[in-house]
Amino acid sequence: MAFDLFSRTKWLTGIVLILCLGLPAAQVLALEVGGKAHYLMDPYSGRVFLEHNGNEALPVASISKLMTLVVVLEAVERGEISLGDLVTASPFAASKRGSRIWLESGEQLTLDELVYAIAVGSANDAAVAVAEFIAGSEPNFVQLMNERAQELGLENTIFVNSTGLPNDDETTNQMSARDVALLARHAMGVQHLMDYVSTYEHTMRADTTKIPVLWNGNKLLRRYYGVDGLKTGYTTEAGYCIAATAERENFRLIAVTLGHKNDEERESAARALLDYGFRKYQSLELYAQGDIVGSLECPTGNPRKVDVVLPSDFLVTVERGKELDLTTVVQLETDLELPIEEGQIVGTITAYYQEEMVGSNPLTVKQRVRRLRLPELVLRLGQAMAQAIF
Repeated sequence: MAFDLFSRTKWLTGIVLILCLGLPAAQVLALEVGGKAHYLMDPYSGRVFLEHNGNEALPVASISKLMTLVVVLEAVERGEISLGDLVTASPFAASKRGSRIWLESGEQLTLDELVYAIAVGSANDAAVAVAEFIAGSEPNFVQLMNERAQELGLENTIFVNSTGLPNDDETTNQMSARDVALLARHAMGVQHLMDYVSTYEHTMRADTTKIPVLWNGNKLLRRYYGVDGLKTGYTTEAGYCIAATAERENFRLIAVTLGHKNDEERESAARALLDYGFRKYQSLELYAQGDIVGSLECPTGNPRKVDVVLPSDFLVTVERGKELDLTTVVQLETDLELPIEEGQIVGTITAYYQEEMVGSNPLTVKQRVRRLRLPELVLRLGQAMAQAIF
């Protein structure tokens, strides 16, 4: 194998491991839940278990506030703003109706308080106030929302405001059930977001009037074991909508259902989707944290060979009660520069059922690999030549 003595080390690649297990293939089946569209997926692997009209763009009402929260909290993550910043309500923000916290023009609240108002109370006035704070105006903020949607691959999404309310010209935010699920999947990884959307009750203006007390529209937070987010929505045009996520025994689901006639039908549909997922599928641990799944060889490194390990448990989602043949493929980087630090990601391990990916996990090295100094490299080459001769 050719390698550059002084700049790069070429690593082994293409290791394939085969694992046969008595477990089942996922099938996308129909489930009668009502509404206009629904989508059930595993957020870790991206596997889709159920869908109906998953790519149809539909009004989603306040579910669109998930993108509002993503844009805001990603700005916090980047250090551009702080949750302790004071936000001043404009007359336009204070004029918003529907769900609100009764902001007064000129009133100041921290960004943290307003994010609670959006996530828990679905407050339209708070959403506009935050949008103006971030981008100078709500239209500018909406542009950020649409740009982020494109970056996240949301193909059937268009935002016209930060709230989900119909505009004066009757245009509305629209998303497909698939896009809502993909947004929810991304949102779960945004710092602090799940803390907000999992909150069931929050008191605004706690140091003064204590008004209002907000109650999360996602009643499943208290009524369904494992639910810890995300967002509900309602307008006359959109009907009753929800994006919910729940976790049981290391197995997480995202359920989206849109366009229901009432709150009871919406909750029943979300329950049916989650029940189906938890009843039919389970999380399987293929490898535990620290398990060795291969090795890297580095002709110019010390040590020359280092174990490749799992930095975390490798879990995949499989159907219960049926036989499944899983193929696990280890792919290692081919152009890693020395030194390689302990814990550095050097590749991935991916599990497949037939051609469907059912899970993926990063791989790291178990110890540091340093670059050989020139005398050490010459000695190693000499030893290799001597072994080849004798």
